[in-house]
Amino acid sequence: MNARKLPPREKGFTLIELMVTIAVAAILMMVGVPSFVAFHRNSQLTSAANSFIAALNAARGEAMKRGRQAIVVPRADNDWATGWTVFVDTDNNRKLDDSDILITRQDALPAYFSATGQGTAKSSPAYIMFNPSGYTQTSDSTFQPATLKIERNDIPDAAKTRQTRIVVIAKTGRARVCQPATDTTCTTSASE
Repeated sequence: MNARKLPPREKGFTLIELMVTIAVAAILMMVGVPSFVAFHRNSQLTSAANSFIAALNAARGEAMKRGRQAIVVPRADNDWATGWTVFVDTDNNRKLDDSDILITRQDALPAYFSATGQGTAKSSPAYIMFNPSGYTQTSDSTFQPATLKIERNDIPDAAKTRQTRIVVIAKTGRARVCQPATDTTCTTSASE
C-alpha cells in the first residue's frame, strides 16, 4: 500500500476567529475604559486632598518648631484650585515675601477639580494660619476652624457627593479628610 501524503495544515487563526476576538476586545474596552477614567480621577481627588493635609501638617509642624506663625495660602487669586504655598510668616503680613521661610508649594489641581474654602480659607485674602502652639487662628488671634471642599466639576450634581472630599481643620489645628457620601458629619461647616 502506498499511502498518499497530505499537505501539512497551516497553523494560525481563521478570519472568523480573529473577528470574534476583536469584537470581544472592543466590548471589553468600551466597558473598561470609562471605569478606568473614573478610577483615575477618584485617585487624583484623593491625592489632592491628601496633599492638602500634608501641607497643613507641614505648616503646623513648622509653626510649633520655629515658634512663629505658619500659613497656607492659595497660589493665586484666592483660588485654592491654583495650588497652595506653605511658609513661615516672619513679618506677620500673611503674604510670602523675601523675609519669609518657604516650606513647600503645590501645583494647580487638574482643570476638572474645584476647591472652595470656608472660614479663613474663604476670606480675602484666603489663608489658613497656625500659631506657635499649633492652633488655627485668624489674623486677630481668634481661634477658628476652616474647611476646604475639593470636588469634580465635570460630573452631574447627583454624582458629586461621591466625588467630593472635604478637609476639616479644627480650632486645635488637627486636620482630617472626609467624604460626604459616606460620613454624615462631613460638611463644609464641620468644626472637628
